[in-house]
Amino acid sequence: MMRTIQDVTKDTWLRETFPEWGTWLNEEIRDKQVEPNSFAMWWLGCTGIWIKSDQGTNILCDLWTGTGKRSHGAGNMKKGHQMMRMSGVEKLQPNLRNQPFVLDPFEIEGVDALVVTHIHSDHLDINTAAAVAKNCPEAKFVGPKAVVETWLKWGVPAERTVVVRPNESVKIKDIEVVALEAFDRTALVTWDSDPEYELRGKMPQDMDLIAVNYLFKTSGGNIYHAGDSHFSNMFAKHGNEHKIDVCLGAFGENPRGITDKMTSVDILRMAECLNARVVIPVHHDIWTNFMADTDEILALWNMKKDRLQYDFQPFIWQVGGQYNYPQDLNKLEFNFYRGFDDAFSKENDVPFPSFL
Repeated sequence: MMRTIQDVTKDTWLRETFPEWGTWLNEEIRDKQVEPNSFAMWWLGCTGIWIKSDQGTNILCDLWTGTGKRSHGAGNMKKGHQMMRMSGVEKLQPNLRNQPFVLDPFEIEGVDALVVTHIHSDHLDINTAAAVAKNCPEAKFVGPKAVVETWLKWGVPAERTVVVRPNESVKIKDIEVVALEAFDRTALVTWDSDPEYELRGKMPQDMDLIAVNYLFKTSGGNIYHAGDSHFSNMFAKHGNEHKIDVCLGAFGENPRGITDKMTSVDILRMAECLNARVVIPVHHDIWTNFMADTDEILALWNMKKDRLQYDFQPFIWQVGGQYNYPQDLNKLEFNFYRGFDDAFSKENDVPFPSFL
C-alpha cells in the first residue's frame, strides 16, 4: 500500500534510516570465512574494530554508537570537561559526529568478548554493552578497573567481567588479549565524578586503572590497539617485548592549545617504535573538529621510508571497510567493492545500442 505524508513521523524516519547501513555489515561479518593462518577485521568508526580469527572467534573493541553535539545549548563547555581542564577553554567544543553508523549494535551476534581500552564515552558505550549482554550470553567484558566498574553500574553481571592491568592477559578462545600500558594524558585529566574538583597541584590518577592498550594475538598475526594514547617513547618497549604485525593509533588534527591525538609524524614514529609491519590511523574520521588528512601520512612516509629505511607501511582505511592480514599486507589504501563486475553478462535492455 502506498504511504502518504500522514503516515510519516519522526519515529518512522528514525526507524527506517538508522543505523544508515542497516545490517549490511553485520551480515558481512557473520558470513566471512577467514582463511587459515590469517585474521580479518573491520573498522567501525572512531577506534572501534571487530576482529575475527580463522577459528571464528569474534572480538569487538571500542564500538561507539553515540553522538557528539546535537545543540548549541548555552554555548559553553561542560564544567569540569577534560578539554576545559587541559587548556582552560570555556567555549563549547564543536565536536559533531562525522560518520554514519555502519553497524547495527542490536543485531550483533556471535561476539565472544567486548574489549574496551578506556573510560571515555566514545569508546565505552552503553548501547554496545546492552546489545552484547543480551545477544551474546557467553561474551566476556574485558577492560581496566574503571571501565568494568562502569559496566557493573549499567547492570552487566559481575561474573561476565574481567579486569585487566598492564602485562595481564585473558584468553578468548583462540585469541589472547594482552593488556599493556596506555599513554592517554587526556584520560588523566578526566574527572567526571565532581566537576568542581580541582586537579591542579594534586597527584594524577593511576593510568592503569582507567586505560590500557591491547595486543590481540591470533594465529594469523598480532594487532596492537593503542586506544587514545598519545605518542610515547614507551612504544619502543612494547615493540621490543612483543611481535606486532598491525598497529592502530588515534590520529587527528589537534585544535589550537589542545593535544589529544597523534599527528602524522607521531603515527609514523609509533609504527617505527613498535617494529610493526603495518600502521593504520583511526579516530580521525569521527569528530568534525579533529578531522585530519591521511594523505599527510602517506606523503611523509614516502618522503622518509628510503632514507630512514622504514620496515613498515601505512594502510589508509575507510569506516566499514574490511582488512585481511596477511593478504592485504602490501595494500596502501582501502576501497569498497565497486560492483558491476557482471556488466553485460546478460543482454542489456536499452532502446538502441547507441543509447550507451
